[in-house]
Amino acid sequence: MKKLTNDFGNIIADNQNSLSAGAKGPLLMQDYILLEKLAHQNRERIPERTVHAKGSGAYGELKITKDISQYTKAKVLQLGENTPLFIRFSTVAGEAGAADAERDVRGFAIKFYTKEGNWDLVGNNTPTFFIRDAYKFPDFIHTQKRDPRTHLRSNNAAWDFWSLCPESLHQVTILMSDRGIPASYRHMHGFGSHTYSLINDKNERFWVKFHFKTKQGIKNLTNEEAANLIANDRESHQRDLYEAIEKGDFPKWTFQIQVLKEDEAEKLGFNPFDLTKVWPHSIVPLIEVGELVLNKNVQNYFNEVEQAAFSPSNIVPGISFSPDKMLQARIFSYPDAHRYRIGTNYHLLPVNRAKSEVNTYNVAGAMNFDTYKNGLAYYEPNSYDDSPKEDKNYLEPDLALEGNAQRYAPLDNDFYTQPRALFDIMNQDQKEQLFKNIAASMSGVDKKIIARALSHFEKISSEYANGVKKALKM
Repeated sequence: MKKLTNDFGNIIADNQNSLSAGAKGPLLMQDYILLEKLAHQNRERIPERTVHAKGSGAYGELKITKDISQYTKAKVLQLGENTPLFIRFSTVAGEAGAADAERDVRGFAIKFYTKEGNWDLVGNNTPTFFIRDAYKFPDFIHTQKRDPRTHLRSNNAAWDFWSLCPESLHQVTILMSDRGIPASYRHMHGFGSHTYSLINDKNERFWVKFHFKTKQGIKNLTNEEAANLIANDRESHQRDLYEAIEKGDFPKWTFQIQVLKEDEAEKLGFNPFDLTKVWPHSIVPLIEVGELVLNKNVQNYFNEVEQAAFSPSNIVPGISFSPDKMLQARIFSYPDAHRYRIGTNYHLLPVNRAKSEVNTYNVAGAMNFDTYKNGLAYYEPNSYDDSPKEDKNYLEPDLALEGNAQRYAPLDNDFYTQPRALFDIMNQDQKEQLFKNIAASMSGVDKKIIARALSHFEKISSEYANGVKKALKM
């Protein structure tokens, strides 16, 4: 039998009774096991994520089955490569205790432990987002959280923001469609959402979007089905994912990309870095690359899921950024959030730690348990050959920039073409669900805000607007 110990290996003789002065007496300060247990319990929670607080995670691998070396030199994307990964699915708006089956966007964040360092692809189950400039992000998230006066979620705040920011119409239409409540994390697609770069061995840049198409098939819930499920199981997504992997029914996704040459971006007819828009497949077809499979559950939820930290700043040679304003801001905000939530050295935790060699001059900081192995040099540049040095062979190709620095308005105000294209491919049942879901989400919303939203729906399609009016019984 294993002997019970404290965190430092000291054997505990009695874990049932506090040390006291007599059977009825007060407790003694020398009962350090009691003090350790209470002090540790007080610190068992870290600040929850501001967004994506409720989530589930699993391990797996990415298998590359097609040759895309003409687009990228990244080793992780070369034919035949198998890369271990960790994925975290999540809802966006709800707190850590929220129900899984709520109408919300789902996070789809992947950490690839590549031979060249960690590559994090932080996306959603939608190819678009509500806004295209991170300047609006804190305000948008406020509308999804609780009113500081009432501490209640507010449909009014959400629709007030959306109707005043019509670039959100595309994402709102997706969210309110029949795909707004996935039946499980296994039965939804994943998207990198942002535009990124691929760079090949000729140092040529291509713009790219990443897609993961579920092999389990798309399955969704209606509002009524979700309400019934939540009444019986608030952890339905977590349970489904964990149990599927435990019984060997490993979830799989087909990995695909869309690619544009750097000088082909204009063929889209709109800003290719606008997160509220998709690249039409008729213009930029999907290219199959490989398969993502999840095959191992976590052993400790807190250590591996709650402390998992993803950031689009983590890239590898052959993959890089784009001028996407939302992406640019996330490059800063994600690691900043992790340092606040988890600590300066969050990268040393096993779930976050790179499996490739790490050579850095970053030292010290709270909870740093790494071994310093840079020899005589703890700075750079230095004169010692056995200390890590920069390598200019990994410089990226120049990115041409132009224009004066100012607070530019978006390049276009076409908020309606892509939502209209999405609406037009819906069948009648899907349209009726859309109308019904929008009407349900407008409960308690100010009439002037509803009128403003309807005016936008009218610009998408009179059928869209009239359908919502009918569902609202107007």
